[in-house]
Amino acid sequence: MTNHATNELNRTQAAQILIKDDAAANEAALELVRKDKLREVRAGHDGTWAAHPGLIPAIREVFEGHLGGRPNQIGDAAEHEGASVREEDLIQPPRGARTVDGLRLNVRVGVQYLAAWLAGSGSVPLYNLMEDAATAEISRVQNWQWLRHGAALDAGGVEVRATPELLARVVEEEMARVEAEVGHERFRKGRYAEAGRIFSRQCTTPELDDFLTLDAYNLIVAHHPGASPCKL
Repeated sequence: MTNHATNELNRTQAAQILIKDDAAANEAALELVRKDKLREVRAGHDGTWAAHPGLIPAIREVFEGHLGGRPNQIGDAAEHEGASVREEDLIQPPRGARTVDGLRLNVRVGVQYLAAWLAGSGSVPLYNLMEDAATAEISRVQNWQWLRHGAALDAGGVEVRATPELLARVVEEEMARVEAEVGHERFRKGRYAEAGRIFSRQCTTPELDDFLTLDAYNLIVAHHPGASPCKL
């Protein structure tokens, strides 16, 4: 089973965006980006992506500093970190704690991403990270898997089982938290309630849905008659 640490790693791999009006927090985010890009270039990457245009100078500095004027690292493949990875290493299940906090974060991020997606946004800044459908997809699949297996979750030192009843309570509480964070008026005018229903259903369905946004297309069409989902 996947774990909370896996999802947190996915969320923090250079997905940071610039933080306005907080120089210390912004520098901390840039430092995380630098460390992650250094990890990538040491692993043999010749190029990378940036979650925000403002990150490009810091990323370029890391890559150009490591490459030292070389166009690529093809000739150094055997020296890169991870070059000795074996087949059995690739199929090892991830290690780490499974937590109720992880369940909550999955709900909060998944619902907010879906709400933005229903309103027409494909990439959404959430908690100073740039999120896309991949993060929301991991969030709902991880929740579904935990519920499917009745995984033991750490709730501050107390072990609880992942159940539909636990998820229902978490969704109710996290929806209230999201409303407090974004404001009542934005929450009311947004599509958070629809997103919450979709996300909850997909986390508890007996068979895992193929993809997060498939059944949400119908809601887009219902709100915009004549719209073509494939263009969204």
